[in-house]
Amino acid sequence: MARAADQEPLIFAAASLKDALDAVDGAWRNESGGRVVISYGASSALAKQIEQGAPADVFISADEDWMDYLATHRLIKPDTRFDLLGNSLVLIAPKDSTLTAKIAPAFPLAALIGEGHLAMANTDSVPAGKYGKAALTKLGVWDQVSGKIAQAENVRAALLLVSRGEAPLGIVYATDARSDPNVKVLDIFPEDTHPPIIYPVAETVGSTNKDAGAFLAFLKSSAARGVFEAQGFRVLSTP
Repeated sequence: MARAADQEPLIFAAASLKDALDAVDGAWRNESGGRVVISYGASSALAKQIEQGAPADVFISADEDWMDYLATHRLIKPDTRFDLLGNSLVLIAPKDSTLTAKIAPAFPLAALIGEGHLAMANTDSVPAGKYGKAALTKLGVWDQVSGKIAQAENVRAALLLVSRGEAPLGIVYATDARSDPNVKVLDIFPEDTHPPIIYPVAETVGSTNKDAGAFLAFLKSSAARGVFEAQGFRVLSTP
């Protein structure tokens, strides 16, 4: 069911975008006088909701796979799609942790976890979890820790497990770690250990909202770029 053309655009966005996109919404409001409604969650869950008829006008995924999924099902407007942002993957610990780690092939991750668990977004479906599993597999340590994963519904939920001290280590995006003063980054996963972290954007095929396209254009603006970069994202789009 599509939303009415005169309603505020409904944006479905990856959970890791919350701080940045909330700020972009504020900038959009100041510049245009309009506003958007943003629903955050795991890209996998949001894509499935769109497939089931959820009235989103715009989808912002944390990976290409779920945008490709909607494209295959002809649920996005192909000519509106573009790559918006890039990110990095990091290993985090609670801010007062004494653990140290250097990410490298066969590094002793299982020993670092000890009797605890490694907090990750769902490794089968959620982009952050999939990137993390790919990295650990490439580094040769996945088999050692696969039984010690605390699977979360999205990357922000994984971040919270570490922030609360419920998990000694976690894998999240660099921007997530930056958003939470209760965690610290132990190391950054080398980019060659996982697929490129890319956030694609597109308008859904069912959208008739008159402001959806304008908001997509605003995401490429210098004002939005400044917000995204301040949050630690790499901006891939150009005006």
